[in-house]
Amino acid sequence: MKIFISGDFCPINRIQSFIEEDRMEDVYNDMLPILQGVDYAVTNLECPLTTSDKAIIKSGAAIKSTPDSIKLLTKGGFNLVTLANNHILDYGGAGVMDSIKLCHQNNIATVGAGKNLDEAKKVFFVNHGDLKIGFYNVAENEFGNTYGESPGANPLDPIQNSYDIKEAKIKCDYLFVIVHGGREHYQLPSPKTKQRYHFFIDSGADAVVAHHPHCYSGFEYYQEKPIFYSLGNFIFDYKKKYQKGMWTEAYAVIFDLSAEKLDFEIIAYKQGREEDPTIRLLNDEESKGFHGKLNELNAIISNDELLLKEWRNYLEKEKVNYKSNLLIQNKYIRELMKRNFIPKAFLHSKEHQVLLLNLLRCEAHREIMTDVLSTELEK
Repeated sequence: MKIFISGDFCPINRIQSFIEEDRMEDVYNDMLPILQGVDYAVTNLECPLTTSDKAIIKSGAAIKSTPDSIKLLTKGGFNLVTLANNHILDYGGAGVMDSIKLCHQNNIATVGAGKNLDEAKKVFFVNHGDLKIGFYNVAENEFGNTYGESPGANPLDPIQNSYDIKEAKIKCDYLFVIVHGGREHYQLPSPKTKQRYHFFIDSGADAVVAHHPHCYSGFEYYQEKPIFYSLGNFIFDYKKKYQKGMWTEAYAVIFDLSAEKLDFEIIAYKQGREEDPTIRLLNDEESKGFHGKLNELNAIISNDELLLKEWRNYLEKEKVNYKSNLLIQNKYIRELMKRNFIPKAFLHSKEHQVLLLNLLRCEAHREIMTDVLSTELEK
């Protein structure tokens, strides 16, 4: 059985004109024969397909696409969409349920979101010959998740996720855990992300596949099972500043399953570029550069010492941004701090940093902080 899995599918901006003009084949280009050659195709529906115009209160952009965009999924032959991501709830429970209903009406299965938490965390199973395949989908805890009776996505919760994975593995031959998580625009997992995905393999996953960073990362084998730390965007035409570089470079994975083993093939492509928003497979020269970079990322991921070093280098670049967001409410003062016009010591003392560290690091304090802030926003 051949299963195609790709990253973020968000049919907005220039892609909308292709849908309106019924030019779906032109969006996929030379990727379409590849999609037509597999037995099962999966992508991450990164935004609700809805007419709802009521965006939720959140940090970050609220994104949606039109219900007509379902035609692009059907043209690609997609059988399943993962919905556990940070944008599926951008237009409220109505947007979530509209998307699920629309997919089901078009014979596309869904996993990772639902009318409540019990529905969202359900594993989706598919049979192919003598094989039974399971898909389990979770998202990091931003603004798309459900934690009870309201619609939303299945939250990343390693303890609960482990229980779900163990239970699901008993029922199938292969279990894919698909995670929407990782630091945006950073091509490596954090050390804790690597540890977390290893834990999912230990819990029973046969492969872990991640997306969300909007750039591709490397992969590794752990316990002889593959972990892909980020596939990058599949179809996501966004703001002009993102129409070059990492945002436009990605890969999909075709898994080849038999009763004896799991193999895979990487399909690299570009999309969302300033000169062309559609998918294009890489030429020989581009492919050589891509695989060279992928090998570099793989080498870092496989070495815990190198991975930690790269993570600390990244923290050094991001620390002013994160500290200013945490400490300063006024966005203009934040910008002045980021540009070093205001001395950092003027705004927060070392003692205050110690207090913040304790509030964020200690499990009891962090739980109280997140629950208090969440409750306040719900009022």
